[in-house]
Amino acid sequence: MPTSGQDLLVAAVLIVVMLGVAFPVHEFSHALAAYRLGDSTARYMGRLTLDPRAHFDPMGGLLMVFSVLGGVGIGWAKPTPYNPYNLRGGRWGEAIVSVAGPISNLVLALAAALPLRFIVATNMDTGIFFPLLYLFVHINLLLMVFNLVPIPPLDGSKLLYAALDPQTERQVRPFLDQYGFVILLLVIFMPYFGGPDIIGAIFGGVVDPLERLLTGL
Repeated sequence: MPTSGQDLLVAAVLIVVMLGVAFPVHEFSHALAAYRLGDSTARYMGRLTLDPRAHFDPMGGLLMVFSVLGGVGIGWAKPTPYNPYNLRGGRWGEAIVSVAGPISNLVLALAAALPLRFIVATNMDTGIFFPLLYLFVHINLLLMVFNLVPIPPLDGSKLLYAALDPQTERQVRPFLDQYGFVILLLVIFMPYFGGPDIIGAIFGGVVDPLERLLTGL
């Protein structure tokens, strides 16, 4: 649990960034990509919007709040609905819709990294604005990389399916779609039971170098 005023501020910023910016932009990008590829399901259901209320999932949102206060940070937005059979692009149509979400988080990280680099280059004293901006970059890079993990229900699973040949996809997809969430939970919580920290290794191997590249820090 946060124990100081600064810890509480960081926790509050993290919750606002995730629920008010990163999640809504991510889900809106899924909806926009689907709409551009010929499917209007998300639009008809009011999801082609940046309004955070349209993408808020009560359970995922509450879990985000309590888990952030507990020092973890787990949560989700309402999944964006789409009909894969309406999408142009064949087997890659669904993958394009899925990858649009993580790409949007990369764009947000890039947008925040530009003023961050300027602050560093000019040695400007911005007070608390600097660490908050850095946190914004960090959060969005974490979301991008985590969502590209090829395990359902994460976006990376659709990229995996598109990359596989049709026969292999038909063999693998039913199993992963049915048990993917359980597999994902096992991967996430494995370190707490003495197992390897796979997600931590991915973050360390991808997020940290990307962060240094974007921010120059």
